[in-house]
Amino acid sequence: MKKLVLTGGGSAGHVTGNLALLPKLAQAGWEIEYIGSHDGIEREIIAETGLPYHGIAVGKLRRYFDLKNFKDPFRVLQGTVQAYRLLRRIKPQAVFSKGGFVAVPVVIAAWLNRIPVVIHESDLTPGLANKLCAPFANRVCVTFPETLQHLDSQKAVHTGSPIRGEILQGDAQKGREFCGFSNGKPIILAMGGSLGSTKINEALRANLDALLQHFQIVHLCGKGNLDPQLEGRAGYRQFEYVNSELPDLFAMTDLFISRAGANAIFEFLALKKAHLLIPLSRAASRGDQILNARSFEKQGYSRVLFEEDLTSDTLLTAVNETYGQQTQFVAAMNQSNSANAVELIFNLIQQVAKK
Repeated sequence: MKKLVLTGGGSAGHVTGNLALLPKLAQAGWEIEYIGSHDGIEREIIAETGLPYHGIAVGKLRRYFDLKNFKDPFRVLQGTVQAYRLLRRIKPQAVFSKGGFVAVPVVIAAWLNRIPVVIHESDLTPGLANKLCAPFANRVCVTFPETLQHLDSQKAVHTGSPIRGEILQGDAQKGREFCGFSNGKPIILAMGGSLGSTKINEALRANLDALLQHFQIVHLCGKGNLDPQLEGRAGYRQFEYVNSELPDLFAMTDLFISRAGANAIFEFLALKKAHLLIPLSRAASRGDQILNARSFEKQGYSRVLFEEDLTSDTLLTAVNETYGQQTQFVAAMNQSNSANAVELIFNLIQQVAKK
């Protein structure tokens, strides 16, 4: 039996790419186990798949001063020792990493065990975790062709972003029934990433009266961000997070409001649905979502509203204009030559495992 270890975590985006590969890997007879952090979001998501899960110590390596910077390198070292022992016991033919800081000790431990590694970089410029992992990897998959210039040409492969097949197979009517929505009004789905976005939540809720005149709204607001005062509001449903119902919600949606994480925007591209992107600001990130959003905007797929410009008024204007121009956005997306990333990544895993 061929064995593969998956890793990646810290946000849902570092896990969904792994989930997209599962059906293809299972069909090919791979036995899969997962290494993540003890209490990260990846543990909760992977628990629903039934895969064997192993938690290790994780340390975040920051680009800014923080007292934790003195302690976390030791946690990375501890996690590397733990991952090394786990891999010795599991004996996989390969490791696939979707990124995040939990992946760093796992990738290093795989290299020490002489286990081939394939990693995937979601964003247009490599994140710090993948920069650290790349020297230890056999192949580095990238979502955007522009990313190739930042990496070793002998390792880097443009694959695109792996999309979960079930995302494309939702039932719109089931989504409406789940939310209690009618067939009469178009539907907006707003989300701020797996952890939610206070700024998007506030701007959206400030416009509910105006938006609900023309739209129905399903709001994925993030853990701890429900507003009890809005429960029962006609045409508005709020959830901290949804999982199995997500494909149905995506199927019923006419317009997305979202952050610009690579996994999310490539799902919108695959669905060929209009979307308004509000990327994380440079003050709150390394600016990767801004680059992602600009790339999609340049290709005519997306409208972008930068977080620095986000107010209740600008959001309302952007929503109305994006919905009014959805035909142009969908036409541009229909011209996309998106590759079958799942197939390409699967083939790379097969290749390195044989070696």
